[in-house]
Amino acid sequence: MFDRITFDPQILNGRACIRGMRMSVSQIVNLVAHGMTPGEIIHEYPEIESEDIQQSLEYAAALANEEVHLFAVASA
Repeated sequence: MFDRITFDPQILNGRACIRGMRMSVSQIVNLVAHGMTPGEIIHEYPEIESEDIQQSLEYAAALANEEVHLFAVASA
């Protein structure tokens, strides 16, 4: 599913990276979040491919899809 996202304790302390490079998924997502287009990202970082950007966004979306269950706190 996420064949372009790698985890290696020797690279960025095991953070989610693009194809074993020192480019983290969070860096890609932050660039998009701050208005860079995929074309601009690829121009700035030529080693990144459009599929890397797409998969980074899909990975972030999967993480954001996590369910949170709040439990009521008993009042005293």
